[in-house]
Amino acid sequence: MRWRRALVALVLGTLAAAAGVALARFAGDPGRADPVRAVSAGLRCPACQGESVADSRSPVAAAMRQVVADQLAQGRDEAEIRRWFVQRYGADVLTDPPARGARLLLWGVPVLALLAGGYAAVRTLRPGAVRTRAVRSGAARTDPARSCAVPTGPAAPGTPDVRGRRRAYRVASVGLVALVASVAIVADRLDPPARPAPADPVAVVLQLAHDLETQDRYDAAAQMYQEALRDRPDDGVRLRLAFALLRAGDGAAAQETARDVLTREPDSPDGLLVLGLAQRNSRSVEAGDTLRRFLAVAPAHPAAAEVRRLLATGPEPAGR
Repeated sequence: MRWRRALVALVLGTLAAAAGVALARFAGDPGRADPVRAVSAGLRCPACQGESVADSRSPVAAAMRQVVADQLAQGRDEAEIRRWFVQRYGADVLTDPPARGARLLLWGVPVLALLAGGYAAVRTLRPGAVRTRAVRSGAARTDPARSCAVPTGPAAPGTPDVRGRRRAYRVASVGLVALVASVAIVADRLDPPARPAPADPVAVVLQLAHDLETQDRYDAAAQMYQEALRDRPDDGVRLRLAFALLRAGDGAAAQETARDVLTREPDSPDGLLVLGLAQRNSRSVEAGDTLRRFLAVAPAHPAAAEVRRLLATGPEPAGR
């Protein structure tokens, strides 16, 4: 039985070494000391190709890291933050989305096969089962009434029958390991780890900008809208940028963006609104005319009542 003890010692030593390596990696992982990086490493940057939010230097990734930091400060854990991003941007925002489809099926089959193989090994090779068969065989040989019966089990653990069972089990084990390896290779080919970025990265950026606005972080939101304009030069995005700039206190940039939209669509209600408000904040004499034109173009606009109130109170007071 020395070889069994040596085998057990080898297995235990291997497990201990693996545990030591895992602990060393865990202790040396800089992400553990930086919770923002640890969470960001599991998020994919929508503006980059194959980079995580933790590694990317893009403005989008910087904004996403800030969102992660804000949520950690609010007491949310990593799982809650990941769910928050998935709900808004889809599962592809994760660097390691959960297995699904053929990949999940192909990984489930070998697990079941391993469990079945382990159960068969316990039933076939456990010492109690071997001793029971040996006792039954010995009883059959010593019982006069069964002296002519053919033994139904091996006489001892070292008999050819037991050796044959063990040999068959070893061959089956090798085949099972080969099956698991083959399935892993096939699963990776069917569903490669390098998944593409989300289908519409601009939509992700716009949603992120909206989330930043709800947090009153208008400077960061304006930066996100500018990032979206690089890939989608749309007047709707420009108007959202103009409003973010106005709320961030950059009236000059807000006026410039609104005028850019109005050159293509002179009667744009939102363009006139943001231009008139920016002019009023800068105490321009043109503010009244622009806001009255806005009311003429869109008298039922949701902001019309507030604009009428502003016009009734007169120009923006000095010093604001």
